[in-house]
Amino acid sequence: MGMTTSRRLKHAIFHICAVSLGFLMIYPFLYMIFGSFKTQQDIVQNPTSLLPASWTLENFFNGWKGFGNTTFATFFLNSFMITILSVVGQVASSAVVAYGFARTRFKGRTVWFAIMVATMMMPSQVLIIPQYIMFNKFGWINTWLPLIVPGFFGMPFFIFLIYQFMQNIPQALDEAAFIDGCSKYSIFRRIVLPLIKPALVTSMIFAAYWKWGDFFSPMIYLTDIKKYTLSVALKMFTDPAAQSDWGASYAMATLSVLPVLILFFCFQKYLVEGISTSGLKG
Repeated sequence: MGMTTSRRLKHAIFHICAVSLGFLMIYPFLYMIFGSFKTQQDIVQNPTSLLPASWTLENFFNGWKGFGNTTFATFFLNSFMITILSVVGQVASSAVVAYGFARTRFKGRTVWFAIMVATMMMPSQVLIIPQYIMFNKFGWINTWLPLIVPGFFGMPFFIFLIYQFMQNIPQALDEAAFIDGCSKYSIFRRIVLPLIKPALVTSMIFAAYWKWGDFFSPMIYLTDIKKYTLSVALKMFTDPAAQSDWGASYAMATLSVLPVLILFFCFQKYLVEGISTSGLKG
């Protein structure tokens, strides 16, 4: 009886701590959502209150107007276009490179693979200056090209993820297809590609998350407001020289999160399967 009571008490304490920590983790997200329904006066006078004193949709209308005759519809469209093109390039090129490492024998393969993996530990900020100089010479500044084109040369993390997934595919399938007359390209397209669908979807989700929320690169390369992405546009709500429109900022930030949440809930099955079978689990 005593053991049962003690065990129940431990379980109760554990669940209380877990729920409390979970609430603390999502509190900023909840504050942003509820803040989008607050009036500007309510946000300033009651900053510690989670629920609005009076509910309003005015922030969504004010925020959607945007800046400089450019509505948030333009910023959403820009982010969608950049994200879609970049994700397609990253996933497609990474799959091809991963197939080369996993199924092709060539001199120095281990060395090149180690170099590729080592680049994952290099911060992107280290490369920003040489990249800016290079893109400036190409005439790509104030265009979407610096945000899209690099993705078509493969991403080390996705190459590694897809490579690990391919290692679980028996090479006997490749050998049987080769005997039947398939080339390496046909084997990749007809056999390997359908089998690595979970890894491709996982890479797609990660790539979409990172590109959709990217702030640093668009801020560096884009100067025309009509080409801004959502992340840069949201920063424009916080004006140090004037009063910031926090309500509109919360409202547009809430709308910007919706595509990411929809993407996650639609493909979470593939995300879990891709991670669990790609050598990334703990």
